[in-house]
Amino acid sequence: MAEQTTPTDIRTAVRAAGRAPEAAPGHHGEHAGTDGKPTAAVVRDALGVGIAVGLSGFAFGVTSAGSGLSVLQSCALSLLVFTGASQFALVGALAAGGNPFTAAAGAFFLGVRNAFYGLRLSQLLALPRAVRPFAAHWVIDETSAVSLAQPDRRSVRLGFTVTGLSLYVLWNLTTLVGALGAEAIGDTDAWGIDAAGPAVFLALLAPMLRTTTERAVAGLAVLLMLGLLPVLPAGVPVLVAALAAPAVLYVEGRRRGGVTNTPQGENR
Repeated sequence: MAEQTTPTDIRTAVRAAGRAPEAAPGHHGEHAGTDGKPTAAVVRDALGVGIAVGLSGFAFGVTSAGSGLSVLQSCALSLLVFTGASQFALVGALAAGGNPFTAAAGAFFLGVRNAFYGLRLSQLLALPRAVRPFAAHWVIDETSAVSLAQPDRRSVRLGFTVTGLSLYVLWNLTTLVGALGAEAIGDTDAWGIDAAGPAVFLALLAPMLRTTTERAVAGLAVLLMLGLLPVLPAGVPVLVAALAAPAVLYVEGRRRGGVTNTPQGENR
């Protein structure tokens, strides 16, 4: 005997038929839905970061030329290295009389962070294999910050591309202008231009320090850097400051282990 269909069942079926199909699992973000971020908003945010940071390439060009590098060498660093904090660390260590190998090592380890950005961005961007080597050159703080703030894959790709392109073009153009105009600027220390790059880097980093552990790592790194700067050769304090991360994580692990091993009822 067939079950009787009630008006409630009919209304439920009509509502279900008119409902939009849900996205397949694992494909979130491949296409912009009605809730996706507008293209104009993504482009505006990406261009804002790209232009603002790209103009600071002028400070690098001046600082690099003031450190004894030629215009060609300064431009080659921006074209081939293209990671501002590492570039400033390298020329800053050279300007302070540091060993070139020590300066290069400090810049290298500072740039290793981009590899960790790439692990996350590779999943979000899901680019074709042929494009990945070229996209990897644009995996830096700014492109990562803009990309990770997007709600879907289309916005991630757009934000990454616009930020990377605008920043790469402007950074290299302003590096050339800064290196050529270094003689007219004079002493970069007197103008404070050498502090522009680190200031931009800190401005991007600060909003990302959301947990107590992250703030502790940043604080300890600053203390190590400032404390060892007058004692160790130029470039070495940057390497030592990197030990802040494992030190804080070790202490955090011991603290959590102690809480876990505490008899039940003592830490409620």
